[in-house]
Amino acid sequence: MKVGKVGIVGAGTMGNGIAQVFASSGYDVIMRDVGQMQLERGMAGVQKSMSKFVEKGRLSEEQSQAALGRIATTTELRDLAGCDLVVEAIFENFQAKSAVFEELDGLLGPQAILASNTSSIDITRLAAVTRRPDRVIGMHFFNPVPLMSLVEIIRGFSTSNETYETVRDLAEKLGKTPVEVKDYPGFVSNRVLMPMINEAIFTLYEGVASKESIDTVMKLGMNHPMGPLTLADFIGLDVCLDILNVLYEGFRDPKYRPCPLLVKMVQAGKLGRKSGEGFYSY
Repeated sequence: MKVGKVGIVGAGTMGNGIAQVFASSGYDVIMRDVGQMQLERGMAGVQKSMSKFVEKGRLSEEQSQAALGRIATTTELRDLAGCDLVVEAIFENFQAKSAVFEELDGLLGPQAILASNTSSIDITRLAAVTRRPDRVIGMHFFNPVPLMSLVEIIRGFSTSNETYETVRDLAEKLGKTPVEVKDYPGFVSNRVLMPMINEAIFTLYEGVASKESIDTVMKLGMNHPMGPLTLADFIGLDVCLDILNVLYEGFRDPKYRPCPLLVKMVQAGKLGRKSGEGFYSY
């Protein structure tokens, strides 16, 4: 299947990054969010990112302007009706995502593909709210999207080979490295990453070491580019908690139980970089 026009639902950090990579690869993109303020913030994020690419010589000014010109915005889901592929990139909540999928299913043409940028939620469950489960797939990009090369491609129980091959080939055209993953909680990335972050938080919670010491051990001892507590702040502590809850509910294994300190910090609104304070102050 040939993909021409691409819809993006969500203009946040992930959504506007996904819009940027599609537009930079020559695709016409329409990015939707619930309000004009969110869309303006999303486009400002794209422009800032593109400006950095121009400054570093990775894009010419003409290429940057051409890509920006390929991104349209809207507050209406119905404006995505003519898209061949829609990538949902809203917050990590099944009810919210399934509502978007159900509405899009009634708007899109029968051959259109519905993809979710979810980092942990069951693709098969999302597909089940539509009448096209064979054309529903996970397309999990990583932050920052324009720089990170990996895309986890998650096949639901009913995802067809044609849908998978179309999305895999599309990811390669975006300059990404697609990796096929089966539909289990957390997929590969977060099933491995989140327990590590959670254990780092437990280590802090139990007073084993300071946050700086924990991060330094993992950076210098394990050669990680940033420590797990710094990384949690970067991801968003609310997002970490949501993913751990998906893992805990999906496997019913106590090893995925979120640390009480993480729960309290989220309840207190200390979400990391985006709120100005998490394990560290920003």
